[in-house]
Amino acid sequence: MEPSEDTMRMKTACQPCNIDKDNIWNRVANHPFLNEMDPHHIELLERYAIPKRFQAGETLFKAGEPADGFYLIESGKIALAGSVMENEQLATDTVQAGEPLGWSWLFPPYRWHFNARAIEPTTAIFFDSKILHQHYNEDLTFAHDLFKRMSEVMVHRLQAGRMPVP
Repeated sequence: MEPSEDTMRMKTACQPCNIDKDNIWNRVANHPFLNEMDPHHIELLERYAIPKRFQAGETLFKAGEPADGFYLIESGKIALAGSVMENEQLATDTVQAGEPLGWSWLFPPYRWHFNARAIEPTTAIFFDSKILHQHYNEDLTFAHDLFKRMSEVMVHRLQAGRMPVP
């Protein structure tokens, strides 16, 4: 059985870019989502940052799959879509440069609730949930700060989902 186009696309979506450790700290520290975060927490995130690139049309993740981390979008745009009925997708929001993507790694059962697809070439910084969970559970100030930031994004996404479609 040959792998499907979606399976092959998912594998390419998981390939990191070349890591330039000299500038990754600046990329993490200067991302708007982390604005005014404690430098110690920025350093913690920087240690585990994985740069990623996605081509237009490439799938980052699908609803129901394990939520394995979150992304800081640096450039490009990502479309989020959810199902209203079986096999019918409904666009819910667009995530763009300066925004984070993915909070499902925070809550059991740790599964994505939406599909995410690049609608133009996109660069992002990825943080693996296994590593994040360890620090999140051990450092309560880090956990509080990150949860507060993610909560603001969740409220925005919920409000966006309630907006009438033009």
